[in-house]
Amino acid sequence: MASQASSFTCLNCSVRFANAEAQREHYKTDWHRYNLKRKIAELPPVNVEEFERRILQQKSDDAAAQEDQSLYCRACKKLFKSKNSHDAHLDSKKHRELLRVFLKEQGEDGEQSQSVAVKSTREKKEYGVMMEQDGEVEEVDSDEWNDEDWDNPIENNDCLFCLNHCDDLIQNVKHMSVKHSFFIPDAEFCIDVEGLLGYLAEKICRDFICIWCNEKGRTFYSLDAVRNHMVEKGHCKMLHEGAALAEYVDFYDYSSSYPDHADDMDIDEELEAPPTLDADDFQMVLPSGAVIGHRSLLRYYKQRINPNRAVVVAKKSTQRLHKV
Repeated sequence: MASQASSFTCLNCSVRFANAEAQREHYKTDWHRYNLKRKIAELPPVNVEEFERRILQQKSDDAAAQEDQSLYCRACKKLFKSKNSHDAHLDSKKHRELLRVFLKEQGEDGEQSQSVAVKSTREKKEYGVMMEQDGEVEEVDSDEWNDEDWDNPIENNDCLFCLNHCDDLIQNVKHMSVKHSFFIPDAEFCIDVEGLLGYLAEKICRDFICIWCNEKGRTFYSLDAVRNHMVEKGHCKMLHEGAALAEYVDFYDYSSSYPDHADDMDIDEELEAPPTLDADDFQMVLPSGAVIGHRSLLRYYKQRINPNRAVVVAKKSTQRLHKV
Protein backbone atom coordinates (compact mmCIF):
# COMPACT_ATOMS: atom_id res chain seq x y z
CA MET A 1 0.00 0.00 0.00
CA ALA A 2 2.84 2.39 0.76
CA SER A 3 4.31 1.97 -2.70
CA GLN A 4 0.98 2.88 -4.32
CA ALA A 5 0.53 5.99 -2.18
CA SER A 6 4.02 7.20 -2.95
CA SER A 7 3.27 7.22 -6.69
CA PHE A 8 0.77 10.09 -6.32
CA THR A 9 3.10 13.04 -6.01
CA CYS A 10 3.65 16.56 -7.34
CA LEU A 11 7.31 17.25 -7.98
CA ASN A 12 6.75 20.99 -8.34
CA CYS A 13 5.15 21.40 -4.92
CA SER A 14 7.06 18.55 -3.20
CA VAL A 15 3.84 17.05 -1.85
CA ARG A 16 2.44 13.52 -1.77
CA PHE A 17 -1.20 12.41 -2.10
CA ALA A 18 -3.20 9.46 -0.86
CA ASN A 19 -4.94 8.82 -4.19
CA ALA A 20 -5.14 9.92 -7.82
CA GLU A 21 -8.24 12.08 -7.31
CA ALA A 22 -6.48 14.26 -4.73
CA GLN A 23 -3.52 14.59 -7.10
CA ARG A 24 -5.72 15.76 -10.00
CA GLU A 25 -7.52 18.29 -7.79
CA HIS A 26 -4.15 19.64 -6.70
CA TYR A 27 -3.16 20.27 -10.33
CA LYS A 28 -6.09 22.71 -10.60
CA THR A 29 -5.13 24.84 -7.59
CA ASP A 30 -3.52 28.28 -7.68
CA TRP A 31 -0.81 26.95 -5.37
CA HIS A 32 0.32 24.43 -7.99
CA ARG A 33 0.21 27.04 -10.79
CA TYR A 34 2.15 29.48 -8.65
CA ASN A 35 4.90 26.95 -8.03
CA LEU A 36 5.01 26.22 -11.78
CA LYS A 37 5.77 29.88 -12.39
CA ARG A 38 8.39 29.84 -9.65
CA LYS A 39 9.97 26.86 -11.39
CA ILE A 40 10.08 28.86 -14.62
CA ALA A 41 11.81 31.65 -12.70
CA GLU A 42 14.22 29.01 -11.30
CA LEU A 43 12.98 29.59 -7.76
CA PRO A 44 12.29 26.91 -5.13
CA PRO A 45 8.67 25.97 -4.42
CA VAL A 46 6.76 27.25 -1.41
CA ASN A 47 4.50 25.18 0.80
CA VAL A 48 0.78 25.79 1.00
CA GLU A 49 1.01 27.69 4.32
CA GLU A 50 3.50 30.17 2.87
CA PHE A 51 1.43 30.53 -0.30
CA GLU A 52 -1.72 31.35 1.68
CA ARG A 53 0.23 33.86 3.80
CA ARG A 54 1.39 35.65 0.65
CA ILE A 55 -2.13 35.74 -0.76
CA LEU A 56 -3.42 37.34 2.45
CA GLN A 57 -0.55 39.82 2.39
CA GLN A 58 -1.37 40.70 -1.21
CA LYS A 59 -5.02 41.34 -0.39
CA SER A 60 -4.00 43.50 2.55
CA ASP A 61 -1.65 45.54 0.37
CA ASP A 62 -4.33 45.96 -2.31
CA ALA A 63 -6.86 47.18 0.25
CA ALA A 64 -4.36 49.69 1.63
CA ALA A 65 -3.50 50.90 -1.86
CA GLN A 66 -7.15 51.48 -2.74
CA GLU A 67 -7.60 53.68 0.31
CA ASP A 68 -4.85 55.98 -0.92
CA GLN A 69 -6.58 57.99 -3.63
CA SER A 70 -4.49 59.71 -6.24
CA LEU A 71 -5.15 61.85 -9.28
CA TYR A 72 -3.56 61.06 -12.60
CA CYS A 73 -3.18 63.35 -15.62
CA ARG A 74 -3.13 61.31 -18.79
CA ALA A 75 -2.07 64.22 -20.95
CA CYS A 76 1.04 64.92 -18.89
CA LYS A 77 1.45 61.34 -17.64
CA LYS A 78 1.86 62.50 -14.08
CA LEU A 79 0.46 61.14 -10.84
CA PHE A 80 -0.41 63.51 -8.01
CA LYS A 81 -0.87 62.36 -4.45
CA SER A 82 -2.75 65.40 -3.20
CA LYS A 83 -5.76 67.23 -4.55
CA ASN A 84 -4.12 70.62 -4.12
CA SER A 85 -1.11 69.74 -6.25
CA HIS A 86 -3.40 68.20 -8.86
CA ASP A 87 -5.62 71.30 -9.06
CA ALA A 88 -2.60 73.53 -9.33
CA HIS A 89 -1.29 71.43 -12.19
CA LEU A 90 -4.58 71.77 -14.10
CA ASP A 91 -4.29 75.55 -13.98
CA SER A 92 -0.74 75.56 -15.26
CA LYS A 93 0.13 76.79 -18.78
CA LYS A 94 2.30 73.75 -19.45
CA HIS A 95 -0.59 71.38 -18.77
CA ARG A 96 -2.93 73.24 -21.14
CA GLU A 97 -0.34 73.09 -23.92
CA LEU A 98 0.24 69.37 -23.44
CA LEU A 99 -3.50 68.81 -23.21
CA ARG A 100 -4.08 70.32 -26.67
CA VAL A 101 -1.35 68.10 -28.15
CA PHE A 102 -2.78 65.05 -26.39
CA LEU A 103 -6.32 65.68 -27.64
CA LYS A 104 -5.07 66.22 -31.17
CA GLU A 105 -3.23 62.92 -31.11
CA GLN A 106 -6.25 61.13 -29.64
CA GLY A 107 -8.68 62.80 -32.05
CA GLU A 108 -11.02 63.93 -29.28
CA ASP A 109 -12.92 67.23 -28.97
CA GLY A 110 -12.56 69.85 -26.29
CA GLU A 111 -15.74 68.87 -24.48
CA GLN A 112 -14.15 65.56 -23.51
CA SER A 113 -10.89 67.11 -22.44
CA GLN A 114 -11.41 67.04 -18.70
CA SER A 115 -12.96 63.57 -18.63
CA VAL A 116 -10.25 62.05 -20.82
CA ALA A 117 -7.06 63.94 -20.08
CA VAL A 118 -7.54 64.22 -16.35
CA LYS A 119 -8.72 61.05 -14.72
CA SER A 120 -9.31 60.59 -11.06
CA THR A 121 -8.26 57.11 -10.12
CA ARG A 122 -7.11 55.07 -7.24
CA GLU A 123 -3.44 54.35 -7.13
CA LYS A 124 -3.05 50.80 -8.37
CA LYS A 125 -0.42 48.88 -6.49
CA GLU A 126 -1.15 45.29 -7.29
CA TYR A 127 1.81 43.57 -5.80
CA GLY A 128 0.77 40.11 -6.86
CA VAL A 129 2.75 37.44 -5.04
CA MET A 130 6.25 38.38 -3.96
CA MET A 131 9.12 36.35 -5.31
CA GLU A 132 12.64 36.37 -3.95
CA GLN A 133 15.37 36.20 -6.54
CA ASP A 134 19.07 37.00 -6.09
CA GLY A 135 18.35 38.50 -2.70
CA GLU A 136 16.00 41.12 -4.16
CA VAL A 137 12.23 41.36 -3.96
CA GLU A 138 10.48 41.07 -7.29
CA GLU A 139 6.95 42.43 -7.62
CA VAL A 140 4.78 40.35 -9.92
CA ASP A 141 1.49 41.78 -11.13
CA SER A 142 -1.41 39.54 -10.19
CA ASP A 143 -2.58 39.55 -13.82
CA GLU A 144 0.61 37.75 -14.81
CA TRP A 145 -0.27 34.63 -12.88
CA ASN A 146 -4.04 34.67 -13.41
CA ASP A 147 -4.65 31.85 -15.87
CA GLU A 148 -8.43 32.06 -16.14
CA ASP A 149 -8.39 34.10 -19.36
CA TRP A 150 -6.32 31.72 -21.48
CA ASP A 151 -7.82 30.16 -24.59
CA ASN A 152 -8.04 26.38 -24.77
CA PRO A 153 -7.10 25.38 -28.34
CA ILE A 154 -9.22 22.22 -28.18
CA GLU A 155 -12.36 24.28 -27.65
CA ASN A 156 -11.43 26.28 -30.76
CA ASN A 157 -10.46 23.14 -32.75
CA ASP A 158 -6.84 24.28 -32.89
CA CYS A 159 -3.81 21.99 -32.94
CA LEU A 160 -1.92 21.44 -29.69
CA PHE A 161 1.44 21.53 -31.42
CA CYS A 162 1.11 24.20 -34.14
CA LEU A 163 -1.15 27.02 -35.34
CA ASN A 164 -3.33 24.87 -37.58
CA HIS A 165 -7.11 25.32 -37.24
CA CYS A 166 -9.70 22.64 -38.10
CA ASP A 167 -13.46 22.63 -38.53
CA ASP A 168 -14.17 20.09 -35.79
CA LEU A 169 -12.56 17.89 -33.17
CA ILE A 170 -12.31 14.82 -35.41
CA GLN A 171 -10.42 16.74 -38.09
CA ASN A 172 -8.20 18.23 -35.41
CA VAL A 173 -7.26 14.80 -34.04
CA LYS A 174 -6.64 13.55 -37.58
CA HIS A 175 -4.36 16.52 -38.30
CA MET A 176 -2.34 15.96 -35.11
CA SER A 177 -2.03 12.26 -35.98
CA VAL A 178 -0.85 12.80 -39.56
CA LYS A 179 1.26 15.93 -39.03
CA HIS A 180 2.72 15.29 -35.58
CA SER A 181 2.31 11.50 -35.15
CA PHE A 182 0.14 12.11 -32.09
CA PHE A 183 -2.12 9.29 -30.91
CA ILE A 184 -4.30 8.55 -27.92
CA PRO A 185 -2.98 5.51 -26.02
CA ASP A 186 -5.52 2.72 -25.53
CA ALA A 187 -8.02 4.71 -27.59
CA GLU A 188 -10.59 1.91 -27.45
CA PHE A 189 -10.83 2.40 -23.67
CA CYS A 190 -10.89 6.22 -23.72
CA ILE A 191 -14.37 7.39 -22.62
CA ASP A 192 -13.79 11.16 -22.82
CA VAL A 193 -11.60 12.10 -25.78
CA GLU A 194 -12.51 15.78 -25.73
CA GLY A 195 -11.88 16.00 -21.98
CA LEU A 196 -8.52 14.26 -22.33
CA LEU A 197 -7.41 16.59 -25.14
CA GLY A 198 -8.61 19.59 -23.16
CA TYR A 199 -6.52 18.48 -20.20
CA LEU A 200 -3.48 18.05 -22.43
CA ALA A 201 -4.10 21.56 -23.76
CA GLU A 202 -3.95 22.91 -20.20
CA LYS A 203 -0.60 21.24 -19.63
CA ILE A 204 0.90 22.47 -22.92
CA CYS A 205 -0.69 25.86 -23.58
CA ARG A 206 -1.22 27.13 -20.05
CA ASP A 207 1.49 25.51 -17.94
CA PHE A 208 4.09 25.06 -20.75
CA ILE A 209 4.74 21.40 -19.88
CA CYS A 210 5.89 18.78 -22.39
CA ILE A 211 3.36 15.93 -22.16
CA TRP A 212 6.10 13.34 -22.74
CA CYS A 213 8.75 14.73 -20.39
CA ASN A 214 5.97 15.72 -17.97
CA GLU A 215 7.32 17.55 -14.92
CA LYS A 216 10.66 15.74 -15.04
CA GLY A 217 11.91 17.50 -18.16
CA ARG A 218 13.09 20.99 -19.02
CA THR A 219 11.37 24.16 -17.89
CA PHE A 220 9.86 26.27 -20.65
CA TYR A 221 8.99 29.95 -20.53
CA SER A 222 6.49 30.22 -23.38
CA LEU A 223 4.08 28.26 -25.53
CA ASP A 224 6.36 28.56 -28.57
CA ALA A 225 9.28 27.13 -26.58
CA VAL A 226 7.43 24.03 -25.38
CA ARG A 227 5.89 23.43 -28.82
CA ASN A 228 9.27 23.69 -30.55
CA HIS A 229 10.72 21.25 -28.04
CA MET A 230 7.99 18.65 -28.58
CA VAL A 231 8.12 18.92 -32.37
CA GLU A 232 11.92 18.80 -32.60
CA LYS A 233 12.32 15.98 -30.07
CA GLY A 234 9.38 13.94 -31.31
CA HIS A 235 7.60 14.40 -27.99
CA CYS A 236 4.13 15.00 -29.47
CA LYS A 237 2.84 12.01 -27.53
CA MET A 238 1.46 11.21 -24.13
CA LEU A 239 3.47 9.62 -21.37
CA HIS A 240 1.03 6.86 -20.44
CA GLU A 241 2.96 4.52 -18.20
CA GLY A 242 4.09 4.23 -14.60
CA ALA A 243 2.96 7.03 -12.27
CA ALA A 244 1.59 9.02 -15.23
CA LEU A 245 -1.28 6.53 -15.60
CA ALA A 246 -2.95 7.92 -12.48
CA GLU A 247 -3.03 11.39 -14.01
CA TYR A 248 -5.34 10.29 -16.84
CA VAL A 249 -7.45 7.70 -15.01
CA ASP A 250 -10.63 9.82 -15.23
CA PHE A 251 -10.56 9.65 -19.02
CA TYR A 252 -10.36 5.84 -19.32
CA ASP A 253 -12.47 2.81 -18.47
CA TYR A 254 -10.75 -0.57 -18.72
CA SER A 255 -13.55 -2.62 -17.15
CA SER A 256 -14.52 -4.18 -20.48
CA SER A 257 -11.08 -5.78 -20.69
CA TYR A 258 -11.42 -7.67 -17.41
CA PRO A 259 -11.69 -11.47 -17.82
CA ASP A 260 -14.79 -11.72 -15.62
CA HIS A 261 -16.59 -8.82 -17.29
CA ALA A 262 -19.83 -9.68 -19.08
CA ASP A 263 -23.06 -7.77 -19.37
CA ASP A 264 -25.23 -10.84 -18.67
CA MET A 265 -23.04 -12.38 -16.03
CA ASP A 266 -24.54 -12.88 -12.57
CA ILE A 267 -21.74 -12.40 -10.08
CA ASP A 268 -23.77 -14.25 -7.43
CA GLU A 269 -24.39 -17.26 -9.66
CA GLU A 270 -22.98 -20.48 -8.29
CA LEU A 271 -20.54 -22.13 -10.62
CA GLU A 272 -20.85 -25.84 -11.26
CA ALA A 273 -18.20 -27.90 -9.58
CA PRO A 274 -15.73 -29.48 -11.97
CA PRO A 275 -16.19 -33.21 -12.54
CA THR A 276 -14.25 -35.41 -10.17
CA LEU A 277 -12.14 -38.37 -11.12
CA ASP A 278 -13.70 -41.74 -10.44
CA ALA A 279 -11.28 -43.64 -8.27
CA ASP A 280 -12.65 -47.02 -9.41
CA ASP A 281 -12.10 -46.82 -13.14
CA PHE A 282 -9.59 -43.90 -13.24
CA GLN A 283 -11.54 -41.96 -15.82
CA MET A 284 -14.11 -39.20 -16.12
CA VAL A 285 -16.62 -38.22 -18.76
CA LEU A 286 -16.75 -34.59 -19.85
CA PRO A 287 -20.03 -32.83 -20.77
CA SER A 288 -19.06 -33.17 -24.42
CA GLY A 289 -18.94 -36.96 -24.05
CA ALA A 290 -15.17 -37.22 -24.26
CA VAL A 291 -13.53 -39.57 -21.80
CA ILE A 292 -10.35 -38.62 -19.99
CA GLY A 293 -8.27 -41.30 -18.33
CA HIS A 294 -5.60 -41.21 -15.68
CA ARG A 295 -2.05 -40.82 -16.92
CA SER A 296 -0.96 -43.92 -15.04
CA LEU A 297 -2.89 -45.89 -17.69
CA LEU A 298 -1.22 -44.13 -20.60
CA ARG A 299 0.60 -47.27 -21.78
CA TYR A 300 -2.72 -49.05 -22.27
CA TYR A 301 -4.38 -46.14 -24.07
CA LYS A 302 -1.46 -46.12 -26.54
CA GLN A 303 -2.15 -49.70 -27.57
CA ARG A 304 -5.14 -48.55 -29.68
CA ILE A 305 -6.86 -51.98 -29.44
CA ASN A 306 -9.92 -52.37 -31.61
CA PRO A 307 -12.79 -52.72 -29.13
CA ASN A 308 -14.86 -54.67 -31.70
CA ARG A 309 -12.36 -57.43 -32.40
CA ALA A 310 -13.16 -61.01 -31.34
CA VAL A 311 -11.62 -62.40 -28.23
CA VAL A 312 -8.47 -64.37 -29.06
CA VAL A 313 -7.90 -67.45 -26.94
CA ALA A 314 -4.30 -68.30 -26.39
CA LYS A 315 -3.22 -71.73 -27.61
CA LYS A 316 -2.18 -74.28 -25.06
CA SER A 317 1.45 -75.23 -25.29
CA THR A 318 2.10 -78.85 -26.08
CA GLN A 319 5.74 -78.52 -25.42
CA ARG A 320 6.86 -80.33 -22.38
CA LEU A 321 9.83 -79.62 -20.25
CA HIS A 322 12.46 -82.25 -20.09
CA LYS A 323 15.12 -82.59 -17.64
CA VAL A 324 18.53 -82.26 -19.14
